[in-house]
Amino acid sequence: MPYRGVRRTIGEQMSQSKYTAPHVTHHDTAVVDELVDTRAELKAHAAERDVKLSYMPFVMKALVAGLKEFPTLNSELREEEEEILLKKEYNLGIAVATDAGLMVPVVKNVDEKSILRLADEVNDLATRARERKVTREEMQGGTFTITNFGAIGGEYATPIINYPETAIMGLGAIDERPVAEDGEVRAAHTLPLSLSIDHRVIDGAEAGRFTNYVMERLENPSLLLLD
Repeated sequence: MPYRGVRRTIGEQMSQSKYTAPHVTHHDTAVVDELVDTRAELKAHAAERDVKLSYMPFVMKALVAGLKEFPTLNSELREEEEEILLKKEYNLGIAVATDAGLMVPVVKNVDEKSILRLADEVNDLATRARERKVTREEMQGGTFTITNFGAIGGEYATPIINYPETAIMGLGAIDERPVAEDGEVRAAHTLPLSLSIDHRVIDGAEAGRFTNYVMERLENPSLLLLD
């Protein structure tokens, strides 16, 4: 197989990220029974508007809430200028597996859009990415990236940061797993999370606090109404 085109570009970008930014990955698991119920309740309303509602828009909203609270995760390290740029835009890249390799279209201004609008944009961008119809402009300007490896059955991973961003969140598969609560074990819907950070900019403690903040909103989706 020839190593060129999109595959080579992806490889070069991955290498630049991995060998430039010291990666650390923080893993945790959110218990998302309420999120599963909320999405089930809203799916029919979304379908009435011809929108397929996945969990991704809820995750995006929870992440933006976290990025506002912990702005260094929505940043870029400019080494030559010796400064960290804290970005005010919340443009989330969504990694999409295609026949040509991984592509990352960007949903702009996530903080200004509703759950249904985000669902519609994500579906549209993912479809066009797989058809190789997404434009270069639609893959630029991201400030934070999400990769959903759970779509093919995975739980945890060590995602590579979409450089020059400083963090990326990996999503495992939402599934029923055993959870211990109050001395008893029950089956609960859980969402495994894998947050990779650029350790030059973000400390492990901050990554943990950010993940906890995001998890709180995934476990109690009504909190998203307050952000």
